[in-house]
Amino acid sequence: MIRTTLITTTLLMTATTAMASDNPFFTEWKTPFGVPPFQQIKLEHYAPAFEEGMKQQKREVAAIVENPVAPTFANTVEALDRSGDLLDKVSLVFFAMKSSMTNDDLEAVAKQVVPELSKHSDEILLNDALFRRIEAVHDQRDKLNLTGEQLRLLEEDYKNFVRGGAKLSPDKKARLTEINAELSLLSLSFGEHVLKENNRFEMVLDKEADLVGLPADVIAGAAETAKQRGHEGKWVFTLHKPSLIPFLQYSERRDLREKIYKGYIERGNHDDELDNKKICARMAALRVEKAKLLGYPTHAHFVLEDNMAKEPEQVYELLHKLWTPALARAKAEAADMQKMIDAEGGGFKLQSWDWWYYAERVKKAKYDLDETMLRPYLKLENVIDGAFEVATRLYGLRFEKRPEVPVYHEDVACFEVKEADGTHVGLLYVDYFPRESKRGGAWMSEFRGQSKIGGKNIRPVIFNVGNFSKPTADKPSLLSFEETQTMFHEFGHALHGLLSDCTYKSLSGTNVPRDFVELPSQIMENWASEPEVLKMYARHYETGEPMPDELIEKIRKSRHFNQGFETTEYLAASFLDMDWHTLTEADPNCDVLAFENKSLDRIGLISEIISRYRSPYFQHIFAGGYSAGYYSYIWSAVLDADAFAAFKETGNLFDQKTARAFRENVLSKGNTEDPMTLYKKFRGKEPSIEPLLKRRGLD
Repeated sequence: MIRTTLITTTLLMTATTAMASDNPFFTEWKTPFGVPPFQQIKLEHYAPAFEEGMKQQKREVAAIVENPVAPTFANTVEALDRSGDLLDKVSLVFFAMKSSMTNDDLEAVAKQVVPELSKHSDEILLNDALFRRIEAVHDQRDKLNLTGEQLRLLEEDYKNFVRGGAKLSPDKKARLTEINAELSLLSLSFGEHVLKENNRFEMVLDKEADLVGLPADVIAGAAETAKQRGHEGKWVFTLHKPSLIPFLQYSERRDLREKIYKGYIERGNHDDELDNKKICARMAALRVEKAKLLGYPTHAHFVLEDNMAKEPEQVYELLHKLWTPALARAKAEAADMQKMIDAEGGGFKLQSWDWWYYAERVKKAKYDLDETMLRPYLKLENVIDGAFEVATRLYGLRFEKRPEVPVYHEDVACFEVKEADGTHVGLLYVDYFPRESKRGGAWMSEFRGQSKIGGKNIRPVIFNVGNFSKPTADKPSLLSFEETQTMFHEFGHALHGLLSDCTYKSLSGTNVPRDFVELPSQIMENWASEPEVLKMYARHYETGEPMPDELIEKIRKSRHFNQGFETTEYLAASFLDMDWHTLTEADPNCDVLAFENKSLDRIGLISEIISRYRSPYFQHIFAGGYSAGYYSYIWSAVLDADAFAAFKETGNLFDQKTARAFRENVLSKGNTEDPMTLYKKFRGKEPSIEPLLKRRGLD
């Protein structure tokens, strides 16, 4: 996923005082490339910087409003886009650290500052005098000879102010401000609860018999985790994916698989201080109320108006198109596993905590392939090099490690990205190992976005974050194939940010509609599994030998394996998201689990599969900006399958004409034009769903 920090949703407050001369946010950063001086930034620096950042932007907005000269694009729209530099500076660093390096003190600052940021954003969007100036420019837009990007910025600003409540009555504006403040705090608490749930669960094993079936490297990793957690001589498994998934895949102890799996799917559902059910219900109710205040039937209508899908009916239509073949395939997969259980005299019905284990065994039986055969060829550093090499062959980019650039943790590395001719493109930080201070999942964001000011092209500073398999005492980090694809995915987001070539910061990089933002990331996943590309980076960590042809052929033959499961569990979560956000009545006391069960029963989800996310830990929609937007991954999958087909049709995965068209019409353009217009400029036509169905074996 992508993690963007938008001023309209994240802002801060007051706190410990600190002298401007001592606060690194108040000075120009003299670090290499002007990156954040992480070692100099202390907890006490954030609150004063947020406070001063808001004050500065208020003064900048006041100057726009009080300008005696009639409103123009330059003195109103452009001036607003240029405002808030200090606030951006501190926000981007703070929220990056909150996601990757959090602690109780940082969370306390967030709780203090987030409502103030929400209020600050509302004060700008609900400023009558400012809106009148923007409206005046908007009314005469056809006479102003604006460039395409300028017109896009004007249209987006006008729309954002209207959607932000600019046309509401004073009493409705006041209520909207209250709703936004409460939603911001609830979202913060939701994410904090999930992180604490992840960290507090541990399954401690003290008998070797409990480890039966587990590969040696998984056992070694569990021993290291036990040592770190004070359980010397034992083995500890956690809910972090590099620990959880291998245990579910290989453990022969069905009772222990059930225990750790239920630990995962019951997060936020223990009726204790970390329970999220009341937060879900309250947030859903507030979103209904907000949508109606703004004149929309539902929250989904409000969100989707600004996306490619435009309306909920379009989303449901796509989901249903895929649901029928995906569910049929999933049922067939479940039947294969049940046959294996019965043939072995198991005497039980396949359950959701059995799926990974029997899927792995069926794959081994059908294709003579399992994850342990692939990991030795997927050393982390080699996979990184592979992703970089793909970008080099497509776009001519070069990547140089820069150890002198400050980083925020010892696991983090920084690379300078250059054009083929040596021109500086930007910086890329990578942070790939789990730790208790880091939330789960994988994401991309920025410490500095791209823009052009006074003839100078401000180059971006981007970061990728993951939670991949860590090295052990005797082995380097060896990734699963899924982790490999995730790395390529987030690297695609990074390229979207790095190759941005826009004038205005609010339109640049990944600041695009939610259901378009996943196209650059998901198309990159295609290269990860291509035999030609595997030959480039998949090398045995001990011998350096490339992955043998027969193993690559097994990957190719198994490419449709388990696609029923993967598509079904994802679509189930997408339906659940849409059902939450097409509610027309606000019920803050809603029975969350009953609602969820009704939603999933309606589409006929089989009991052997659990929705990829259950409501109490569905961070994408309750803490991550994807409300009424989780469908965007499959919407973008239609785009990415069709777009990758453009490369395949040339017979050259690295066709330079196609790569140039994709860079010029998608990666560099940000939100400067309508997404479908950009896509058609690249592809020459609207996307077709057939390549996606074919790729997943659902055709």
